[in-house]
Amino acid sequence: MSQKSSRFTRRRLFGSAAFTVAGLAFCFVVFVGKPATQPTQFPEPRRPLVDVITALPSDHSITVRTQGTVEPVRRVGLVAQVSGKVEAVSELFLDGRFFKAGDILLELEKADYEFAIARAVAQEAAAAQRVAEERGRNLQAQREWRDLGTNEANDLFLRKPQLRAAEASLAAAKADVAAAKLALERTTVRAPFDGRLESKSVDIGQFVAPGTVLAQVYATDRVEVHLPISDSQLALLELPLFETAATTYPSVTLRARFGGERWQWQGQISRVEASIDRDSRVTFAIAEVNNPFGESDSKRPPLTPGLFVEASIAGKPIQQSVELPATALRGDNTVLLVNENSRLERLTVELLRRERDRVWVRGIAAGQSVVAEQSSLLAAGAAIEVAGVRDSNG
Repeated sequence: MSQKSSRFTRRRLFGSAAFTVAGLAFCFVVFVGKPATQPTQFPEPRRPLVDVITALPSDHSITVRTQGTVEPVRRVGLVAQVSGKVEAVSELFLDGRFFKAGDILLELEKADYEFAIARAVAQEAAAAQRVAEERGRNLQAQREWRDLGTNEANDLFLRKPQLRAAEASLAAAKADVAAAKLALERTTVRAPFDGRLESKSVDIGQFVAPGTVLAQVYATDRVEVHLPISDSQLALLELPLFETAATTYPSVTLRARFGGERWQWQGQISRVEASIDRDSRVTFAIAEVNNPFGESDSKRPPLTPGLFVEASIAGKPIQQSVELPATALRGDNTVLLVNENSRLERLTVELLRRERDRVWVRGIAAGQSVVAEQSSLLAAGAAIEVAGVRDSNG
């Protein structure tokens, strides 16, 4: 039994030793023989792409935009100067009709004025007869006084006061004839200028008194538009507020939609209203357009009074300014520049003028690259890639 026990013990020791060696070998392979750990490589983050604008400071003329309603330069009411019944009206005496200066528009009844002329002519003839009689009596009195042997005689004997009274009566009678003829002439109402009849107030058969408005007419040679100019816009325009030379005023382009199409007309600021509007506190510049109705064969519609138009006024040059899209300017009046290392820098600029999609600024040096569109991903110091380049004058 002792030999068997000794052999069993040796087998256990041998098995334990073999198991231990196998474990050590496995641990060596796991901890020592594994490959060296390689550092993890993370991809570099992609830089944002931006479009840039190369600043080229220059003088810019900013267009001031406003709007207004077309009105005639001259609009008057035709008024009856004498009374009478409307005896006849012209085909031109209709709303919307055009006429030339001197055209007959309507006529009043003439009979009463013809009778007045006849009476005045008769009175003139009677006054002329009295003058002739008094002159004859004056000559006779002079001869009688000369026959008395003296050259001195009083005026009453020579009938000089009577002659002067007769001559004054003749002058008055002639004036009555002229007045009666003028009244007869005024029964014919003529157009005062080339124009258009806007509205009529009387018609044939109607009796009118002196001062009755017969019609409203306006001249067609020129129209005007009263354009409101705010204080900020006023700073951009060259309006000689203390001068009257119209040649120094800026030009204006008027645009309107008519008949489903957009049309435009060229005009010029002719003057500025004498006072500032008390309600809106704006200044009104008045633009005039010559020959607003154009030629009859023109395809462009007439610039008719009452038409609402948009106006673009040429402004004075702003020196050494840079024109940028409105998206390039931040709310705090800063822009982002791209430096030589393709990184962003913030720059504060002077805002000169802002429109819906454009801004004009000062403070950017020539050749600097400005980011065209701001984004929440862009900040000062960020690295970027340039996608496209254009200059500020393009």
